[in-house]
Amino acid sequence: MEETQVYAASCPDYEQAEACIRALVEQMGGMGRFVRPGERIVLKANLLRAAPPESAICTHPAVVEAVARLVKEAGGTPVICDSPGGALHKESVLRSLYEKTGMAAAAAAAGAELSMDSSTRTVSLPEGKVLRQAEIITPVAEADGVIDLCKMKTHVLMSMTGAVKNLFGVIPGLSKVGYHATHPDHETFADVLLDLTGYVKPRLSLMDGILAMEGDGPGSSGTPRQAGLLLASANPLALDTAAGAIMNLPRKDNPVLLAAERRGLTPCRMEDVELIGGTVEELRMADYKFPASTKSNLMDFLGPLARPAERLCKKALSQTPRIDGAKCVGCGICAKSCPGQAIAMTAPGKKARISQNACIHCYCCHELCPQKAVELHQSWLGRLLTK
Repeated sequence: MEETQVYAASCPDYEQAEACIRALVEQMGGMGRFVRPGERIVLKANLLRAAPPESAICTHPAVVEAVARLVKEAGGTPVICDSPGGALHKESVLRSLYEKTGMAAAAAAAGAELSMDSSTRTVSLPEGKVLRQAEIITPVAEADGVIDLCKMKTHVLMSMTGAVKNLFGVIPGLSKVGYHATHPDHETFADVLLDLTGYVKPRLSLMDGILAMEGDGPGSSGTPRQAGLLLASANPLALDTAAGAIMNLPRKDNPVLLAAERRGLTPCRMEDVELIGGTVEELRMADYKFPASTKSNLMDFLGPLARPAERLCKKALSQTPRIDGAKCVGCGICAKSCPGQAIAMTAPGKKARISQNACIHCYCCHELCPQKAVELHQSWLGRLLTK
């Protein structure tokens, strides 16, 4: 990951998205730098679930359409794809996903393909730290190249969703559950994300921050925020470093950057990133709202003992998911998506119920619930110690 440049552009609304993206990519050397004639290029959007564009849950279709047009003009074939969480990776799910997120309309307008391929491939990750192989969706495994179209969002487990986190979507559907089960804390999960990024090696990463998300993201519990910003880089780690600084996320609360530094990956500090199009001070959103942190003054005070202490105190300090029975409709998405098998659908009315003893605090249930029925509660100790 040698590239250190991140390009920023103001874009107040999606009607101007194509013009802004064209100017941004041209500033980077044009789409011909990333796409050669005849290549099939996967546009890996963030399509967490079948949600409308105005929810800010998914990459906006105007962004995907604009990039697809540029890929076609460069002589490539753009293929829009993702595999949402909380559902089987199959054609009927993909059709509904593309329709509701606006991807079907974007593909039609730009002349792009919509991938309905529900097959998978097991691939080797020879450079992986925690993953030596992985099951990924076939369109990515067979693509000539990948363009990472991520969304500027908060994330309850990982603090923020960006270019690196977006590539977790190459894991098919409910197979994601297994990775959360075997790598339940944010430190080891960050290593999973970096291993996948090392395999995919996206040629270009572009962040949709026009309508961003803050609060308890990345799903329905998050709050859309008009940020009016586009960020792009040839290096997904550089992009996330700059995005975190602009969102005013403390570096110590960004697991991906901390994991990257442990592994010697660069750039993972803002002083090593060349930001083009504005300074961090000019672009920073100082009031950006993040999920309640599990870090505390006590953890900082413990210094070298912080990591083992935090593991011991995880349940005391972490937010605990609980079901709001008035909002739960018994769809069962949370139960299917729970790596710890801590959720059961029980009578009356087949409402969800969480076993706190089995809960691993991965927050998949909170992330994927379309009804905002999963609420996060902090213990009295967590409220006392959390910043």
